[in-house]
Amino acid sequence: METSFLSNVFSTITIIQIFSSIFFAVLFLQSGSDKIIDRIGNIEYISRQFAGSPMKKFSIELLTFLTVMEMLCGLTCLAGAAAILFYRVTVISFYGVMLAAIIFLCLFAAQRIAKDYAGAVSIVSYFILSILALFFMAVG
Repeated sequence: METSFLSNVFSTITIIQIFSSIFFAVLFLQSGSDKIIDRIGNIEYISRQFAGSPMKKFSIELLTFLTVMEMLCGLTCLAGAAAILFYRVTVISFYGVMLAAIIFLCLFAAQRIAKDYAGAVSIVSYFILSILALFFMAVG
């Protein structure tokens, strides 16, 4: 049976761990960076989203909290991918992906509270992906 170079270096689970960590790093570093670079636009968007909800009073604080959490998650996942790649250690990625799942739960709840049900549905696929990534982090 012929094996590829990649499978000689990394197991399939290790490859999944690295790719999922990089995926979440890109997702959250881009999203957090956008919230920093275009803060005014994001404040306007969040204010519109929560205009008719009890969260309206806290929209700027929630945006700041979300920005910090996304950047922290992105950096943790990036460091986790490097740790898996160079040291075969998954604990950093595990916590980064766990933070991603928590962020998705918060976003899901916020969308439901704002009665943006279509927006809430779009978060479900990301949440499922984070749960699968957590599984692969745990079994590796």
